[in-house]
Amino acid sequence: MLELSILGFLAEEPLHGYELKERIRALSGHVRPVSDGALYPAINRLVAAGLLDQRTEDGASAAPRRVLSLTAQGRADLLARLRSPRQTEITDQVRFNTVLAFLRHLPDPAEQAAVLRRRLDFLETPSSFFTRDGEPVAAEDAGDLFRQGMLRVARATGRAEREWLHEALAVLGRPG
Repeated sequence: MLELSILGFLAEEPLHGYELKERIRALSGHVRPVSDGALYPAINRLVAAGLLDQRTEDGASAAPRRVLSLTAQGRADLLARLRSPRQTEITDQVRFNTVLAFLRHLPDPAEQAAVLRRRLDFLETPSSFFTRDGEPVAAEDAGDLFRQGMLRVARATGRAEREWLHEALAVLGRPG
């Protein structure tokens, strides 16, 4: 997720580390905050792999800063990650939001639609936070106010997301 965020934001424009961290924080920070101890090693791995370039620029009033940009190889890697997200990037809401944030970079609407279909297929599979006798527990059968609340919110959120996915797939399926 972190590497996808780095590649995705740098596909939009070159950034220095602090700007990149702030954008990643805005995307998912309250749920999964990014630390310098995770961000900078990830950047270094991507630079070493030839996916990012870095150059030093004078800071406005501070020390020189490292500006990062995406290489052609980095763009190809980003597109490959977007075409074939890992299963956890489909099933985990925060990770899927990261994929959605950059899915517009895939130039082919059919490839975009394929990713959305994977998410829709996942959401249409019956599930629950809780099971009884191996079956998902519905909100009405949760047994307590708090679990019922969790399940009702999840059901409403899932319904809204499925509705949007159907709308988005209809748009992507229209001739350009």
